Amino acid sequence: MSGPVLLAKDLRKVYGKGKQPSSETVSLSDLNLRVDPGQFVALVGPDGAGKTTLMRLAACLLTPTSGSLEVFGILTTENPLEIQKKLAYMPQKFGLYEDLSVKENMDLFADLQGVPYDERPARYKELLDMTGLAPFTARPAGKLSGGMKQKLSLACALIHEPQLMLLDEPSAGVDPVSREELWKILQKAVHNNGISVLMSTAFLDEAALCNYVYVLNQGMLLSEGTPSDLCKSIDGRVWFAKADNSSIGEMLQKCEAQSEIIDASPSGDGLRILLTKETNSAEIRQKLSLSTMEPVEPSLEDAFMENLVSSSGKKQSFGEVTGNQCKTQKRSDQPVVVVNHLVKKFGNFIAVDDTSFSVKEGEIFGLLGPNGAGKTTTFRMLCGLLPATSGSLEVAGVDVRKARASARKNIGYVSQFFSLYGSLSVGYNLEFFAKAYGLNDEETAQRKEIVAKQFELENLLDRMAGSLNEGYKKRLSMAAALIHNPDILFLDEPTSSIDPLARRAFWLTINELAEQGKAIIITTHFMDEAEYCTRIAIQSEGKILALGTPSEVKTRAHLPQTASMNQAFLNIVLNQRETA
Repeated sequence: MSGPVLLAKDLRKVYGKGKQPSSETVSLSDLNLRVDPGQFVALVGPDGAGKTTLMRLAACLLTPTSGSLEVFGILTTENPLEIQKKLAYMPQKFGLYEDLSVKENMDLFADLQGVPYDERPARYKELLDMTGLAPFTARPAGKLSGGMKQKLSLACALIHEPQLMLLDEPSAGVDPVSREELWKILQKAVHNNGISVLMSTAFLDEAALCNYVYVLNQGMLLSEGTPSDLCKSIDGRVWFAKADNSSIGEMLQKCEAQSEIIDASPSGDGLRILLTKETNSAEIRQKLSLSTMEPVEPSLEDAFMENLVSSSGKKQSFGEVTGNQCKTQKRSDQPVVVVNHLVKKFGNFIAVDDTSFSVKEGEIFGLLGPNGAGKTTTFRMLCGLLPATSGSLEVAGVDVRKARASARKNIGYVSQFFSLYGSLSVGYNLEFFAKAYGLNDEETAQRKEIVAKQFELENLLDRMAGSLNEGYKKRLSMAAALIHNPDILFLDEPTSSIDPLARRAFWLTINELAEQGKAIIITTHFMDEAEYCTRIAIQSEGKILALGTPSEVKTRAHLPQTASMNQAFLNIVLNQRETA
């Protein structure tokens, strides 16, 4: 078609519309947006920005409150069935049937979309070859890795050759290698079939690959443009400051106190700093007592942070770590977590293969790797939730293999997926975990008040936990993990599916906890987050491939310190696969 595939004009969506204005939630406010044929268009913004609402409106699953939305030149309110025949919608939790095989899932979606039987063999072959799933057609979807599940979801979405794909965070929870593979599949589909794509993503490096980007916040459009145009708006305002005599954590705290600094994030052996328009770099260099500051190319994430912080007038952060939440005594040089020659086998499959590392008080240790690398298995063994096959595990001076219950008293654990009680209130969840860890009534009340204030949950204590959005579920999970004031914190992808602004807030809190003496072990698929860590280990197929500071790992990957950790990760993991 010659015109736009999707066109929104003054689009508005209000939930809970009633007699009282206070009962209304404005999800989209007078939004103007378009997607042209054969284009990748990205939606970026924090939780509650309206991205998923727009997707559901475009898929004709919701109706606009006012304004108009045309898809293929048809108003979504006039002929939704005709629109739905020509598009594919892949929500955040795509509906694969885990008990069905790869081929059976494809058959089911082909039936639902009315794909003729005589066209299926050729279509299946094309999609299976494109996704690399041809050898796994008989495998149940539930036994696929996270990356493979997303590939199968894409194959099912593409099965009827749609003209428009609506992708709501298609790579959430997927490692960098799988994300790169997913992008190749999408780019090939767009190139070969002329498909248009509207996608939301929390990965700004993905949005940077799109033709056009819309930045949303609280239902309103903050800015729009090509990735290069958005980056040009902050040209000359992004700098790299090398850490001299301060730790990365100390530098971050100093930057947080400077109103002239919009954003600061770790990068190798220093910080990447975004300044306001009026700020002179020499002035900041003097304030922070830095020997040098070097200009660097702006990224789309820099532009995103500038938009959000400028529109809100403040940086995003949670409450400070206060009171008896942290240790105050002098830190010990002795490690509080010691792993030696750890092995975990499931039948003939080796999930963790001879892993060794240690973590001291005040360290943030990052355990990185592709889906299926053995990270979560390692976590579960360290927390005493899964027995090791061989090797030794010591946590807070306790042999985990001999006294798992004793070891757990010193541990806080945030699982990869929300695992609290959705049918209980926020407050009752906190009380439940406090009691489970043996706190008395007085201690429970005190700790509940501290963590609720820290994670800004005070006004949500009576809300059902299951009704919270993803960002607040993560906050509640962190609060519950800290309720008993543990010495050691295990965080399994605590920031998955949340935006860069909220992730900054989590990492400021994590850094404060580490500065006060807590040992933190964390996994993440956001490779830029690895830069916050004191040391990182890159694991693949159960083996550790690299171990050291972020700076040392970049050197190991033959990259400069200003290079992305994402590229370092890809270099190390892909090199191991090529030489295996």
